[in-house]
Amino acid sequence: MLCRQGTSEVDQALTHLDSRGQARMVDVGGKPVTERQAIARGRVVMSPSTLHLILEGGSSKGDVLAVARVAGIMAAKRTGELIPLCHPLNLTYAGIDFRPHPDEGILEIEARVKTSGQTGVEMEALTAVSVAALTIYDMCKAVDRGMVITDIRLVEKSGGRSGVWQREGEERWEPR
Repeated sequence: MLCRQGTSEVDQALTHLDSRGQARMVDVGGKPVTERQAIARGRVVMSPSTLHLILEGGSSKGDVLAVARVAGIMAAKRTGELIPLCHPLNLTYAGIDFRPHPDEGILEIEARVKTSGQTGVEMEALTAVSVAALTIYDMCKAVDRGMVITDIRLVEKSGGRSGVWQREGEERWEPR
């Protein structure tokens, strides 16, 4: 299979398929333990008035961003239970940050996940963003059913045999 990232092409095999094409959990037992980190992002597009309501704390359900942050962190910790072939991991860190764009009605979400282990945390970061976005939708659907969850993507990963990977065109968020 040919996977494309930017302009370079690399031959890759689907690691979750065996030689007969059947699903399998990857054996990571022989891999060295390394520090691993992944950053994922996504966004929730809504009406500017809905985002204003979130930022002003006007939701009748409580602090939307605080609840979404906790939901995202909890989801990262439970990814191995949600995604069938993911390894359960002992995370050393999971954090969620938000970047609002009030005039456009866009709320960006970033998840940063770390572990010291034999496999990466990309799925944990992606799951954290997804569940944080779904939580925002759930808490605000009464005022804006037209919200759209979009652009969920891996931004960066480090550690392991493949080292560092960064998506082109993504700026680094500084912690607030």
